[in-house]
Amino acid sequence: MEHGSSKQNVGFILQSIRAFCTEKEVITMYSKEAFICDCVAIFAKTEGNTVEIPGVGSIVLFDEPLIGFADAEDALFESYRQPEIIGTNFMSPKEWLPAAGTVVSFFLPFTEAVRRSNRADRTDPSPEWLYGRIEGQAFISRFTAGLKKMLKERRTECCVPSLDERFGIRFEAAFTGEKPDFHADSRWSERHAAYACGLGTFSLSRGLISEKGIAGRYASLIVSETWPATVRDYTGVDDYCIKCGACARNCPAQAITVEHGKNNVLCKAQVDRMQEKYSPRYGCGKCQVNVPCEFRVPGKRPRAERAGKAP
Repeated sequence: MEHGSSKQNVGFILQSIRAFCTEKEVITMYSKEAFICDCVAIFAKTEGNTVEIPGVGSIVLFDEPLIGFADAEDALFESYRQPEIIGTNFMSPKEWLPAAGTVVSFFLPFTEAVRRSNRADRTDPSPEWLYGRIEGQAFISRFTAGLKKMLKERRTECCVPSLDERFGIRFEAAFTGEKPDFHADSRWSERHAAYACGLGTFSLSRGLISEKGIAGRYASLIVSETWPATVRDYTGVDDYCIKCGACARNCPAQAITVEHGKNNVLCKAQVDRMQEKYSPRYGCGKCQVNVPCEFRVPGKRPRAERAGKAP
């Protein structure tokens, strides 16, 4: 009898545990660390990161991504509505996903092979860089779609703004110094999301300098999970930029100055010329190579290295 009672007690306990651990409660146990591991695994198995380039051969486009996190209600996202930052067209994380808890940003750094190839010619982008820009973005779309699919299977709500039909940009006339320019009032900005997620700060070229430099591409997700935010070890929008002017000297369109930053009109004209020449691909990237911030933050040890040192 005692043995039977023990079995009944165990059964009752298990039943109680199942009742307590509802489907929703089990799902919320999905940790940030587990998600990062899943990201790395999906990055590795997503097709398209290795491409065959005629006359060049097989090349890997991206190294493993950096990943940063921000609270979906971080005040920075609301500040992006200011006309001098992004503009009133910008949508907050909760407008993209009402259940938003966390914004996740990824920086996918170009491999040394891609970066090295684009250093040689001072005017035209290398084939490797062109493939990194176009085929690389297609890979990122597959990567983020794969993450969304994985999260859906875990019953975690997810929005990928760049893949959402609401994604769009409105261009407005502006000036850089005394030169005509335009301002992109977009509904979402990968660079600004990355800044909020602690991945880096802006440069003269308006790119974002991360722990792994400026040469690469950004992506982001908005998820219903609530994960701890990445600590931003900067306060200014351009803290990582040393204003050395290397990107300005490299620019074939003379679109960048130390005094005024980048002029979008001149930059776009250069990219348009390259598209005419290399269609269906386009790009430039001369401001992202042969510069002190190409693959690191100038004068700054990587975060992991700093974390291993005694204060």
